Amino acid sequence: MRDVELTKEPVELYKILKFEGLVESGAVAKQVIDEGYVSVNGEMEIRKRRKIVSGDVIELGDDKFRVVLAGQ
Repeated sequence: MRDVELTKEPVELYKILKFEGLVESGAVAKQVIDEGYVSVNGEMEIRKRRKIVSGDVIELGDDKFRVVLAGQ
């Protein structure tokens, strides 16, 4: 598992997937979330605009990462 640093929180789930390069675009991020391929803290998440904060763990396929706030 790797860490992803945020400079501010909260951040919407689909934006993290896009900015981390796990999907090609925001539209694709929204689609994979809607189809149930993403989990947050071990539970399937279908809210595209779910607010992600430091400590959350996101999974998409084989990618798993923890969100941390920069400077902590």
